[in-house]
Amino acid sequence: MMNRTYVDILHVRKNPTQAGDRPPHAPVVRMAAVPVPRPARKGPRIVAVSNQKGGEGKTTTAVNLAASIAAAEHSVLLIDMDPQANASSSVGYPRGSVAQGTYELLLGHVDLAAVIRTTELATLDIVPASADLAGAEVELVGLDEPQTMLRRALGSLRDGEQRYEYVLLDCPPSLGLLTVNALVAADSVLIPMQAKYFSLEGLGALQGTIAKVRAALNPDLDVEGILFCMFDPRTNLSQQVVKEVRTHFAELVYETMIPINVRLSESPSHGKPALLYDIESRGAQAYLELAREVLARAESRA
Repeated sequence: MMNRTYVDILHVRKNPTQAGDRPPHAPVVRMAAVPVPRPARKGPRIVAVSNQKGGEGKTTTAVNLAASIAAAEHSVLLIDMDPQANASSSVGYPRGSVAQGTYELLLGHVDLAAVIRTTELATLDIVPASADLAGAEVELVGLDEPQTMLRRALGSLRDGEQRYEYVLLDCPPSLGLLTVNALVAADSVLIPMQAKYFSLEGLGALQGTIAKVRAALNPDLDVEGILFCMFDPRTNLSQQVVKEVRTHFAELVYETMIPINVRLSESPSHGKPALLYDIESRGAQAYLELAREVLARAESRA
């Protein structure tokens, strides 16, 4: 491992529970030093992690980037918009383990504070996906302005009632109403993708969706960045795809690339992000590097 300056990241919860419960004595997690710029804005920066193609690394990125930013002592809220609830189970809330979550928030049955749950990291909270989220798109169709339900539900974030600096939305692998709600509520979109041909096609389709959302519902929607996941530098195809994407989206493509790493695949089964499962693993270190890059871009925008 490279020589680094380390900082102590405090407050790792042993027993995740409802927001507000803070253990008096928490163990220490150590991570590579990360710059700590604070977003100069009213309310948090809301980032949708989205790609309508499945298997591109959306949930892995949403969970591990959220944890890595939180480990840099930023307050982060992760919202699971995917009925599969993989983001929820990755931080200790298996599918069906909560009575209320994203579904109830979207449909206006509860307010945001009622569905926030804590995780092992004191600076990372989650709104888990509840069991009924699978049927949410059918119910949303019958409502007035169904595309804006999440934006309205997150109004307390903009008003400063909830003190988060970053909100990450883990989107489902589709372009349905759940994903559209996330794009309408978000400030920006982070696009994970593999260095493969079909992933290029998916990127093109997502671009079209973002353009339509900008035109009709969210003119300020920006692209946060493009992230290559499960990257294998040994293949010519991977190198060609990266070159192609960098040619067209040079300033948007992150320098950090997430490698194929077994620890990233194992950690969700333990209900932990990779940095709490094996911080020395290549996958955990890659997401810590990505967090540094995301925070540096935020500082340059400020």
